[in-house]
Amino acid sequence: MSFIELILLSCALAMDAFAVSLCKGFSAKTLTLKHYLIVGIYFGGFQALMPALGFLVGVSFSSFIQKIDHWIAFVLLVFIGFKMMKEGFEKESCPSDDGFHFKTMLTLAIATSIDALAVGVSFAFLQVSLTLALFLIGGITFIFCVVALKIGNRFGVYLKSKAELLGGGVLILLGFKILISHLFWA
Repeated sequence: MSFIELILLSCALAMDAFAVSLCKGFSAKTLTLKHYLIVGIYFGGFQALMPALGFLVGVSFSSFIQKIDHWIAFVLLVFIGFKMMKEGFEKESCPSDDGFHFKTMLTLAIATSIDALAVGVSFAFLQVSLTLALFLIGGITFIFCVVALKIGNRFGVYLKSKAELLGGGVLILLGFKILISHLFWA
């Protein structure tokens, strides 16, 4: 996976956390540096942790499924992409809770990073620099969430569905790219 593809993947994975950060910003009356750090660290940290865990799971089973690894990566990325796009079409409002408490943030961070766990499984079958991928996924998510918190606080949440649609589309395209390149150019 090239550097540009890792950046695109990182941006796509960050979209769920971006959308939730928009909601958090929308529901918060005032924001402090502490709020930005909490949102960035929770979401960025979990988005980096989950692919690492997924990678470990994938490596554990790689010898059993090496012949179909490209199909697994394709199915996981396309499934996650369609799920994100479906969520983008749903007219769901943001929760009114403006809490940045441990339990709330932990739950949101885990919920928005489940797709990153599945992507981490696909990393075990692709040529990916895991360290670079985790750094990009965590860093880009951190930045996106800090920016989303500010945007949400200023402008509301009308960008939420667009972020999920874009992220889902990128994941679907990456899934097809992996499958096509393996079937026709491997």
